[in-house]
Amino acid sequence: MTATEAQPAANSTDPETIRVSEAIDALLAEHDPKTTDNVAFRGARYDAGLAWVHFPEGSGGLGVRPELNQLVERRLREAGSLPTDPSTFFMALAGPTIATHGSEEVKERFLRPMYTGEEVWCQLFSEPGAGSDFAGLAARAVRDGDEWVVNGQKVWNTLAHLADFGMLVTRTDPEAPKHKGMTYFALDMHADGVEVRPLRQITGEAEFNEVYMTDVRVPDAHRVGDVGEGWRASLTTLMNERSAIGGGGGGAGKKGAGANEIVSIWNDLDPSAQTGARKDRMMQLWVKAEVGRLTNRRAGENAKAGNPGPEMSIAKLAHSELNKEIFEFCIDLLGPEGLVGYDYTFRRPEDLDVDGSSRGPRYAFLRVRANTIEGGTSEIMRNILGEQVLGLPGEPRVDKAGPWNEVPRN
Repeated sequence: MTATEAQPAANSTDPETIRVSEAIDALLAEHDPKTTDNVAFRGARYDAGLAWVHFPEGSGGLGVRPELNQLVERRLREAGSLPTDPSTFFMALAGPTIATHGSEEVKERFLRPMYTGEEVWCQLFSEPGAGSDFAGLAARAVRDGDEWVVNGQKVWNTLAHLADFGMLVTRTDPEAPKHKGMTYFALDMHADGVEVRPLRQITGEAEFNEVYMTDVRVPDAHRVGDVGEGWRASLTTLMNERSAIGGGGGGAGKKGAGANEIVSIWNDLDPSAQTGARKDRMMQLWVKAEVGRLTNRRAGENAKAGNPGPEMSIAKLAHSELNKEIFEFCIDLLGPEGLVGYDYTFRRPEDLDVDGSSRGPRYAFLRVRANTIEGGTSEIMRNILGEQVLGLPGEPRVDKAGPWNEVPRN
């Protein structure tokens, strides 16, 4: 194992590692994951501070280094705990946002049931007129005493048909500049006035949705962050989304990853189809994927609590584009077989596979197109990285300082 891949040792003399190890020992002594109901076990794990160890005490953490989460995951999986349910993908986005920006009451209300899976979340950001220009959103929230009345439409809402709560960003001050008049809420997806409609994709699934909100009343107690500070809270969500998507790539270290799918298909090919040019291309893609995996590993170990650094934004862009190359090559290797054997029947999925690798190359070939859109399009990611990482001059923006309600819109 290289230094890059080194994991925290259970027998370390580091005080934080010892503290985490002792908490794991105590948890397993009282709750055997093989015989304990999964929701109950995850609740006990949260109470022990082993949900997100870098979160504050009382919020599912111990206030220690984030890389010690690896120690927790490894030991609990070895003890027989179940992997995280894919339907709770958005926990990785909503959890850090609430921990960073939410009040103590909001943390207490939402973090534990989110972590146990008793309450499933979705993301309500993009709108028909505010996708790449997210800060241009128009869904309106008007305060009415201790509540807010919300009207508007959101789109591309993954797994919203399963969600109990949604990360909702609204326009609360149309007279402020567009980045300043936004406020972030936890929306009850079962509230009166919330309608979820399916959006069928090229995979045949309706994993995506559009959500309509008509006079929906949201308690102010469900506000995440200060009024008008929705942009700041949103950045935390977006950076964690890019981290989750960018961290999905991998070479040999991830079972079922796209690069390994190529190798599997290659091994089943007729020898006459295993040409030198194809072998070179296979190795190029596998090496790119492995470099990405190791880079993500290093970035994860160096990460600090709060917003991830720019490494994962770079990884998101690289992984999204590489995924398309990998599965295009998989279909090329399959030849005519790549065109058959896939069910395009309309269906509503119960979980999420971001890179599609666990469902086979035919599904993945279609699904990974979304990787270059979700979490920020590749074009927008290049702009962000050029300006914020490379320090290149930005494009002129005439709508940044003026009131949102005076900005021309189609």
